[in-house]
Amino acid sequence: MTKVSSLFATLLAEQQKANASLPPVDKWNPSFCGDMDLLIQRDGTWLHEGSAIRRPELVKLFSTVLKREGDDYYLVTPVEKLRIRVECAPFLLVEVERKQEAGGEALYFTANTGDHVVAGPENPIWMEPSQSGEELLPYIRVRSNLPGLLSRTVYYQLADWAQAGECDGRSCHGVVSLGQFFPLE
Repeated sequence: MTKVSSLFATLLAEQQKANASLPPVDKWNPSFCGDMDLLIQRDGTWLHEGSAIRRPELVKLFSTVLKREGDDYYLVTPVEKLRIRVECAPFLLVEVERKQEAGGEALYFTANTGDHVVAGPENPIWMEPSQSGEELLPYIRVRSNLPGLLSRTVYYQLADWAQAGECDGRSCHGVVSLGQFFPLE
C-alpha cells in the first residue's frame, strides 16, 4: 500500500467491505435468457416497461447483480442472464467529499444506489465523449468494469477543486485523489 493510500486505509477498507458483500457476479456465467425491458437512463432513473421504479431498495438490489460484457449490460443470477439497456452508465454519482489527511487527499463519491467509491488507481476518473460526440462526460469506475457518470453538480464541485497539471505533455486541469492526478478535460 502506498504512503498516500495508507493514510486513507479506513475509506478504502469501507469500500472493499461493501464490495465484498456483493454477489459474485463476475464468477457467474449463466446462459443468456433474453432481453428484459429495463432501461437505466442518463439521469439515474431505472425504468421497467416504461415506468420508473420508485422503490430505492429494488434499484439497489438490481444494481448488485449488474454485469457488463463488452458494451452490453446484464442482470445475472447463478442461473439467469437478462440483457438490459443503459443510456450512459449504470450508476450516477450524486455526491463527492474531499477528505484530507496530512499526506494528501481522497475524493469519496456516493452513487444514487448508495454505493461508495474512492477515486484512485483502482477507481479512476476519466472523460469520454458523449454518444453524440458533442460533449465530454466525466466517469468513474464504481466496481469491476461498471462505470458511473458524475452528476453535473459533482462535476462542478470537482472543477472548483481543480488544479493545474500535465496531460500527455500539455498543461491541463484536474483533481488529485490518493496521490493520482485525474484530468477533467
